[in-house]
Amino acid sequence: MAGERDAVRERLPVGATAAGRPRAPRLDQPRPPRRRILPEWDPDAFGRLSERIARFLGTGRFIVWMTVVIILWVLWNVSAPEALRFDEYPFIFLTLALSLQASYAAPLILLAQNRQDDRDRVNLEQDRKQNERSIADTEYLTREVAALRIGLGEVATRDWIRSELQDLVKELELRQNGHKEHHGPYAAMRAERPPGRDADDR
Repeated sequence: MAGERDAVRERLPVGATAAGRPRAPRLDQPRPPRRRILPEWDPDAFGRLSERIARFLGTGRFIVWMTVVIILWVLWNVSAPEALRFDEYPFIFLTLALSLQASYAAPLILLAQNRQDDRDRVNLEQDRKQNERSIADTEYLTREVAALRIGLGEVATRDWIRSELQDLVKELELRQNGHKEHHGPYAAMRAERPPGRDADDR
């Protein structure tokens, strides 16, 4: 028995599993797309088409063309020979066509409005974020300007230095004038003394 098992193991390739076990899908690879019974369409393309139709339905050109078609329809079915009339007086087929057009126009207009609401919501969100960034930038610049004003208050300006120098010059002039007045009699007394008196005093 052990020899037969070893022989079966030798025949199987490396990494092979039992033949009856189903193969598990690999996790490192995407799954193959499933087949769908219902047809697929691009919601963006359908939304753009609905917006075009809704935009056309809201124009004066559509109203004019629809009025012309209804007038021609009524005139043909009233004045044409009976063999060529396709919609008799109650105009049931015309009523059905207009009802069908209205039943399709209403959802298309609602879809276009929903898409416009989504765009407006995104724009409002972007505007709100932009306003928040602008407010933050303004507050930062306000703080920077205040810091610069505080820093400039401590910096010596040209006028301040000029006034300080003028005060120093005045103070020096006052000191010089006071010094001259104080030492003026000494200078006169020295001039009156005869030369050589100091030598006699010694």
